[in-house]
Amino acid sequence: MNSMSQIYIVNAFSRGPFTGNPAGFVPLINWLSDDRLQSIAEQHNLSETVFTIPTGQNGYYHIRWFTPTIEVDLCGHATLAAGHVLFTELGENNDQIQFHSKSGPLSIQQKGSQLTLDFPTDQIKKASLNVDFQKILGSTPKEIYQGRDDLLLIYPNERDILLMKPNFRALSEISVRGVIVSAPSKEYDFISRGFFPASGVDEDPATGSAHTTLTPYWSQKLQKSTLTAKQCSPRGGYFTCENKGSRTLISGRCLTYLKGQIQI
Repeated sequence: MNSMSQIYIVNAFSRGPFTGNPAGFVPLINWLSDDRLQSIAEQHNLSETVFTIPTGQNGYYHIRWFTPTIEVDLCGHATLAAGHVLFTELGENNDQIQFHSKSGPLSIQQKGSQLTLDFPTDQIKKASLNVDFQKILGSTPKEIYQGRDDLLLIYPNERDILLMKPNFRALSEISVRGVIVSAPSKEYDFISRGFFPASGVDEDPATGSAHTTLTPYWSQKLQKSTLTAKQCSPRGGYFTCENKGSRTLISGRCLTYLKGQIQI
């Protein structure tokens, strides 16, 4: 027998309508089967659909994230979207929400229109790969790092990032969740783009979890603990990041685009 559930689509890390990364959020009382959760995410066909259930403790939730093709262990923009809806639509009256996830404890705090994620900092290390990035991305990075899930490729200037036209099929054959490309910026401390074809998303509009990889690199490089950043997808994503050692604070804004019901 089918049942109804609320559905929200929220633009996370946005600066107005049709910017940031759209995430689907389905608040549940109990978990559905993994197949059903994956089917809902496939139906939405957004880079991520996030699901939560309450733990029974005030302000605490279990959280899971699905792309159209797989479940992932960590997603920043969808967590921001879930927190935004819990605060603004579903009556969460705590200043901070705690999430239990496959990546450990996460939290989100609300201060005015700004939301701040508290995520585990990625541990990156220099890597040497037998990959022809000139052929795949159109230019060769000056540095390559391996993170928890993704590769981080560093380029010397913004133009390298903005003009990049990836071969997504070739990118999907690299055995990582995704590839993050980044360079210093004149307007921001750094810019980036995120490519995740192996996870069913060619280019992600705004990737919160990628900034747990980007922040420690640029914090050390620029000798700054607080950084501004833009993800230069066609929609654009806007971040303020703070390096807190083992944790990274990632702040941004959300706008609710759609709310309704789905039959599941």
